[in-house]
Amino acid sequence: MLRRLHHEQPESFAFTEANLQWAKTQIAKFPEGRQASACISLLWRAQEQEGWLSKPAIETVAQMLDMAYIRVLEVATFYFMFQLQPVGSVAHIQVCGTTTCMICGAEDLIAVCKEKIAPKAMTLSADGKFSWEEVECLGACTNAPMAAIGKDYYEDLTVEGFAALLDKLAAGEVPVPGPQNGRYAAEPLGGPKVLTDFDAAERAPHNASAQRAVDIGETIKRIDGTEVPIVAPWMR
Repeated sequence: MLRRLHHEQPESFAFTEANLQWAKTQIAKFPEGRQASACISLLWRAQEQEGWLSKPAIETVAQMLDMAYIRVLEVATFYFMFQLQPVGSVAHIQVCGTTTCMICGAEDLIAVCKEKIAPKAMTLSADGKFSWEEVECLGACTNAPMAAIGKDYYEDLTVEGFAALLDKLAAGEVPVPGPQNGRYAAEPLGGPKVLTDFDAAERAPHNASAQRAVDIGETIKRIDGTEVPIVAPWMR
């Protein structure tokens, strides 16, 4: 698919002081002459800061890494994780549409996005808070269907549950990521069939990544500058 830069571009881009120091740390990890190895990391941080990658952001990364602009542009346009146009200020929803998710109902989730966000992919909702797109396999096939929102995976989705999840995001909540049907990680539905000689009551309520997000009070970084803490069901 041909990917082009958005027709409207900001005049400039600059990393925040914190992000600039982070970027310099990433660059310093690589030997002299190999700074280009930090290209993806810096592009990703630029996107996290602004929500999408603008031409000035790509130019800034090229200058920092002493790379030709076209080389960095090639990276930004090759990887679909990089957004080349503005996305929702609260959340950009990526619905997996590859085989397993498709069989398990991805098209129904896409229908929810069309109804609640916008009829066309990569189009902002009326209030500018949400956008969505269908993507290729995100590697959570056991927990299909699923969607990625920022860095988080929301798995084992149903039409009703997905619609409710979007409503919570719109209301300023951040639902706990991971399986949404009570499944623990990627174990079989109904519980494990092997390695059953452990006390399930002693394990964390969620899989490790979701539990870690709750434990440290991780937040979704919103493009409008606000941050909302994840609130586990038992903490409400």
